[in-house]
Amino acid sequence: MTADDTRGRLDDDDYPAYTMGRAAEMLGTTPAFLRALGEHRLITPLRSEGGHRRYSRYQLRIAARARELVDQGTAVEAACRIIVLEDQLEEAQRINAEFRRAAGSAAPPASA
Repeated sequence: MTADDTRGRLDDDDYPAYTMGRAAEMLGTTPAFLRALGEHRLITPLRSEGGHRRYSRYQLRIAARARELVDQGTAVEAACRIIVLEDQLEEAQRINAEFRRAAGSAAPPASA
């Protein structure tokens, strides 16, 4: 592995760099919480060759959002659903903005 490969992995939000224990420590939660997020299909960690869960920075951000909701009194299952819906809304808004831009550039010039 070259130094460039290593730097690329460090910059990759999807690279599964964190063990379950380290991820739980970083989030200030328990491994059971991370397992619950997996059971509710909010995040699906990759597995090492030995079968251990590995989490990416992107997954840790999602887990941190879930923890915020749970800390505010939301049930884990509901928190997972809220996060999925938030993500879907963000994607729909992005698509709508693209359509608006495309429609604006395709509009015929106004007649004088």
